[in-house]
Parts: sequence; structure tokens; C-alpha cells
Amino acid sequence: MRIVGTGEKRFDGALKKILKRGEADTSKVEEAVKAILDGVRRRGDRALITYTRRFDGVDLGKTGSMEISGGQLEEALDSIGRSDRQLLRKAARRIMTFHRRQLPKSWSMREEDGTLLGQRVTPLERVGIYVPGGKAAYPSTVFMNAIPAKVAGVEEIFMVTPPSNTGLNPYVMAAAAIAGVERVFQVGGAQAVGALAYGTKSIPKVDKIVGPGNIYVATAKRLVYGRVDIDMIAGPSEILIINDGTGEPEWMAADLLSQAEHDELASSVLITTSPEMAEAVSRAVTRQLKGLSRRAIAGESIKKYGLIIVTKDLDEAAGIANSIAPEHLELFTRNPSRLLRKIRHAGAIFLGYHTPEALGDYMAGPNHTLPTGGTARFSSPLGVYDFIKYSSILSFPPRGLSRLGESVERFTAIEGLEAHGKSVSVRLKGRKA
Repeated sequence: MRIVGTGEKRFDGALKKILKRGEADTSKVEEAVKAILDGVRRRGDRALITYTRRFDGVDLGKTGSMEISGGQLEEALDSIGRSDRQLLRKAARRIMTFHRRQLPKSWSMREEDGTLLGQRVTPLERVGIYVPGGKAAYPSTVFMNAIPAKVAGVEEIFMVTPPSNTGLNPYVMAAAAIAGVERVFQVGGAQAVGALAYGTKSIPKVDKIVGPGNIYVATAKRLVYGRVDIDMIAGPSEILIINDGTGEPEWMAADLLSQAEHDELASSVLITTSPEMAEAVSRAVTRQLKGLSRRAIAGESIKKYGLIIVTKDLDEAAGIANSIAPEHLELFTRNPSRLLRKIRHAGAIFLGYHTPEALGDYMAGPNHTLPTGGTARFSSPLGVYDFIKYSSILSFPPRGLSRLGESVERFTAIEGLEAHGKSVSVRLKGRKA
């Protein structure tokens, strides 16, 4: 891995490259995605069958249905073996326990004259989750997207995932059964996003679409936003480790590679106060990379977006980390709680030597759907709050209207909205009479 000190001339250029990570040029795919979305909007299921045959090599017309039945989900759950069923259920329980603590409550207050003000919390009615397919299987993605929605009280949760001529992955289907997904459709890509956004004969329209995907899926989500809500535009995975010169370099190398193996565009950064640790971790990454089955992907990622930064102290390290605003931040230091006070921007923060990022991906409980590309500066992990909405409640008795009516009339006059003012004055006049 490249090593650069903050005092070197090349530091600014190296940091700038990391800050620009995940900036994908969608212009080349946007026109294609628009055409796909328009096709789904106009032709519904016929378009889904056409695009699935073209892009996935699967003829949904021959399979008889694009929907996976509840019975098939249960069969998949039974097929994976007892120990793996227990594993999935254990993860689901931990994720559910964590997310139950996020549940907000409706509230109200009464003023002295009887005026009632409050806020009502209601879950979304129908949510669609996108689960990537392809070479890998992601039952954890099913859990992280479906369980918060279930905890929030969403009435119907639908799942779309790319099909395969050999059938859907049994672990993904088993996870859907455990998480309580109502319906599963073997449709992927931008066409699946279009189906969830517009609705077809087979796939009902939803209120919100969540879940990661490739650039076509991400672009489709961005284009349908406004017709439906979306969670975020997820970019390549990323990890940043802050280190004070203590701990095991082999552990940090393993953590850096755990994200590099995701994607050639993934970002893996170490910030350390120790030049000796920087060299040790760099050597460990080189050694461990040779033994990875996904070494081509991880190696390209390290080459493009791998970086080790040597700082003068932890304050400088924290400042750089905040400017990067990473998806995953490990505080691999002797006193991580003290350093935590200096951190403002990160999707998930892992404290101490024995908290690898992989714990958060699968078993810890917090959500692993996290803001990427620096968006942790202003956005949050996926949570229960993403599947609810708030309504303001107002109830004014005559005395309450009298108390504020004249103030409202004056405000409407300032803004030149005469009818607004009259809607108050007609009531005040009637009360005075």
C-alpha cells in the first residue's frame, strides 16, 4: 500500500483522490436506464420478461411465474441445515433487538387554553427491498433491509432479486422467510426498480425502495425518487482505520482487505501516528493479499484506493477522518473512547482491537446499510426511522384561535396572502358576534 505523510507534498493529491472516491459518472448508463424504466412503465410484465431474458439470460415466461411462493421460501429454509438455520435466526434476533430501540413514539401536549399539539408516527404501508444477486449471495442484506421495516410496522415487504437459471440462492430465500418478507420476485436490475416504482400486473407499486445494487440499480433509484422514496444512493464499500501505533498490524491488514475484496472501487485507508506501523501494515497487506480467493479484486482496490497516511498525532488523524467521512471507521487505539469524542462523521464506528468491521456486517445488530462516498457528513445508517413518517396534529378550541388569530392575520398580511387571513378572520368575527 502507498504510504504518505501529512507533511509531504504529495499528501494533498493522495487525500484528494480518496475524497473523490465513489464519484461515478452515470451519464453513460442514464439513457439506458431511462429507456428501461420507460419500458417497464408502459409495458409492465412484458417488459420485465424481455429485460430479464436480455440481461440475466433467464426466460421468466418459461418458468411460469416471476414470483417465488411462500412454500418455496419455507422449503429453502428447511434445506440449508439446522446449524445454518440457527445461525441465521441468531443474526436476525440480534438485528431485531437493536432496531427495536430505535422505535419512536407519537406524542401530544395540551396548552392552558385546551389547544392540542402533537406528532403522530405511522409506518409506511408497502416497501420494496432490492437484494443483489450475481456471483455472491447476501442473506445479511435481506435482514438489514427487511427487519427494520418489520420492526417499524410496515404492512407489506416485497423483495426483488436477480434470477438464475439454477434458481435463487437458498440462503437468501431462507433469510426472507425468517425476516417475514411477504412476497419475493425473481427480477433484478433497473427493471426491478421500475416495477417497484410504477407497479405491474405481477409486482405491486411500493412507497419506498431500499437496498444496494450496481450502477444501473443506483441510477434507477435516483431517477424514480419522488415517485417513491429511496434509502440512499450507495457507492463502493470503504473502511478507514485510525491507529496510535499499538495493536497487531496483521489484524489491521485483514480489516483493510475485508473491504477491498468487495469491489475494485472499494476504499481502504489506514491513518496512523507511527511510521513503523505504517510499514508493518503495508507488508502484512501484501502477504495476506496473496492468499485471498478474490485477490484480483482486492489487489485492484488497494492499488486504486488503498492508502496509509502517517500523521503527527491523533488529533490530526481525527481531522482527516472527519473530512473523509467513511462508511466504516475503526478506532484501533489504546483508548478508543477518548478518540471517539473527536469523531463527527462516520457511518459506523468500531471501537478497540477486538471489534472488526465484519462483526457489524453480520452479527452485531446495528445496520450495515451505511452512507458511503462521504455522505456520512449528513446521512445515517438505515434504520427503523427510514420506514416511518410523521404527521403533525393540531386542534384549537375557540379560546386558542382567539389567542393567536390576530397574530396569524398580521402574518398573512405581511406575506400578501389575503385568503389565508380571511380563513381566520371569518372565524374570529363569528366568535365576536
